[in-house]
Amino acid sequence: MTIASRAELLRFTVEVARDAGAIALKYFRTAMPVTNKSTTSRFDPVTEADREVERLIRRRIEAAYPAHGIVGEEEASRAGDGIHQWVIDPIDGTRAFISGIPLWGILLGLQIRNECILGALHQPFLGETFTGVRDGKATFENAAGLQTIRTRQTTDLADAILYSTHPSIFGQQNDLDRFHKVAGHCRLMRYGGDCYLYGLLAAGHIDLVIEGGLAPYDIIPLIPIIEAAGGVVSNWEGGSAIGGGRIVAAATPELHQAALSLLV
Repeated sequence: MTIASRAELLRFTVEVARDAGAIALKYFRTAMPVTNKSTTSRFDPVTEADREVERLIRRRIEAAYPAHGIVGEEEASRAGDGIHQWVIDPIDGTRAFISGIPLWGILLGLQIRNECILGALHQPFLGETFTGVRDGKATFENAAGLQTIRTRQTTDLADAILYSTHPSIFGQQNDLDRFHKVAGHCRLMRYGGDCYLYGLLAAGHIDLVIEGGLAPYDIIPLIPIIEAAGGVVSNWEGGSAIGGGRIVAAATPELHQAALSLLV
């Protein structure tokens, strides 16, 4: 792909994410019905906002790139040409969404031959958009304008700010214990944030995000943003993050390795 074609794809990605954001805002902080998708005791909410946002994004991709594959949270996957695959999380952080907390986001990313090429995180209530392009730059845009963003240069856990969405995200007590082991070495640890945490990491406000139980669509659109900003993201074994699961994202390679060493 040429640089120009990546720029065109990124413009499309941001435009679609923002249009989808307008749909989400129609439902946000309203008395909307909530359905529990879980077949167990765990609460896994979905709303019509999730479904309508994903339907819009799918229609736009199918119209602009009819040969491309699509993977989303709420509808069946579409195989496409086997080379290009769009990944959609229509509302990442539905629990925050139904609670009126503006830390959810619309995630849209593109993989080419299984590599995360570009991604966008759009938070419409705050009017903020984070983007990243592989071998390119990461950006943040709000009402004040567009700027290039970089992660902080924190290399020592003792200086790091660590975040995670919620203790229950780890699933197993052993994983939560390992998270707390890392947290015990950090300057500050807090919970809450969903996908917005990864935008904060890319923009240089926090240093570490450690989570578990992520689906691929939860993390794939965020990988290009983190990496283009200078950060590192992997699973807890140090391998690719594209499969989801247990994820660690760090501001620097040194900080990433320090966290991994305590997660074994």
